[in-house]
Amino acid sequence: MYEELTPTQTAAKLVDGSIQLLDVREGWELDIVSLPQAVHIPLGQLADRLNELNPAAPVAALCHGGVRSAQAAMLLNVNGFTSIYNVTGGIDRWSAEVDPSLPRY
Repeated sequence: MYEELTPTQTAAKLVDGSIQLLDVREGWELDIVSLPQAVHIPLGQLADRLNELNPAAPVAALCHGGVRSAQAAMLLNVNGFTSIYNVTGGIDRWSAEVDPSLPRY
């Protein structure tokens, strides 16, 4: 299965390099706001692009609010990834808690 991380917890793991961030939002959403350290794979393409992620490294999935990233986490789980996290509240909560300079939509 997967665990939940807050945006603040995820940001700390990114700083120490202990996690890879997967952003499963659509391209138009990335045009509004994106995190440079994220691997961007829209949820609908994830099954075909799993090879772009390191299955041996922890993955934190991010979307706008946490629903699509939870679906991504389940997909990663059934495809052999073992250390999976869902970023609760998504980029919207990230903008509120971690970096208020990021646009919200």
